[in-house]
Amino acid sequence: MEIWESLRECREQRGLSPLELAKKLQTSHQNIYRWESGQVLPSIEMCIRLADFYDISLDELVGRKL
Repeated sequence: MEIWESLRECREQRGLSPLELAKKLQTSHQNIYRWESGQVLPSIEMCIRLADFYDISLDELVGRKL
């Protein structure tokens, strides 16, 4: 699974729109769209915030399977 697919899946599983997630993370909804379309990768700091928000590991967030 690509990171952008995992990011979208995490958001959708929690029933959040890109705008709702952006508000919760204090970022723009354009950033959410860019990340989830694979145009841009979130910074490591934002990945940590996302993983904490979703209460998952960074490996899970980026779709890494061990």
